[in-house]
Amino acid sequence: MKHLAFLSAGALLAVFGTSLDVAAAPPANAIKNIVLVHGAFADGSGWKAVSDILEKDGYKVGIAQPPETSLADDVAAANRTIDTMDGPVILVGHSYGGVIISEAGNNAKVKALVYIAAFQPDEGESFATLFKKIPSPSNSIKPTPDGFLYVDLKDFHADFAADVPEATTSFMSRSQVTPAAKIAGTAVTSPAWKNKPSYAMVATMDRTISPDLERFMYKRSNAKTVEVKGSHAIYVSQPKAVAALIEKAAASQ
Repeated sequence: MKHLAFLSAGALLAVFGTSLDVAAAPPANAIKNIVLVHGAFADGSGWKAVSDILEKDGYKVGIAQPPETSLADDVAAANRTIDTMDGPVILVGHSYGGVIISEAGNNAKVKALVYIAAFQPDEGESFATLFKKIPSPSNSIKPTPDGFLYVDLKDFHADFAADVPEATTSFMSRSQVTPAAKIAGTAVTSPAWKNKPSYAMVATMDRTISPDLERFMYKRSNAKTVEVKGSHAIYVSQPKAVAALIEKAAASQ
């Protein structure tokens, strides 16, 4: 396995020898199948703009819909989508989706992992333990009486998606998927990034996961990393940059 280095946006461009503009068409040897995995407090519809770009550029896109009832259930949901693809896959996760892809990435079809403002836990770590390592800049995640989590509606725009129009975040906040609270403490047992290449995007305005935590995790894993100005919902606000990084991963295997 080739070693991957932590890179700034400028250094990433130097390595790839091109800009972060999305490719006109995938190279002949690029992996053509992409699976996108959402995180907590969101659903697969948030990937629409990224998916549209990838499909326009000739990629086949699958969008997993983890139920967020347990990590095992969520990994199974990701694997179901991976298994529908007709060849090798680039697996992409946002936020808690990074925990999911760290386990689901062990699927033999997965050739590389892409973390978008996502947790990238090591063996024995959960996202709760990572939060303790470098706390979130915000404190707007609340428990429900029956054991689930949600982002307080009054804080959703500022803490989750500050660079997304408020009309959009209003709907996102009211339609958020509430994960089971037990997921926060469920540890990853076999992180696929230890055996497969990983790519990552730090959202420099993130108030849900500290950008410093993202930097720590991605440096630790030797992920090829780019930093982009954007909120936690950077996959919604910066779809071209996100699609570009995914396409770079697809072309580099």
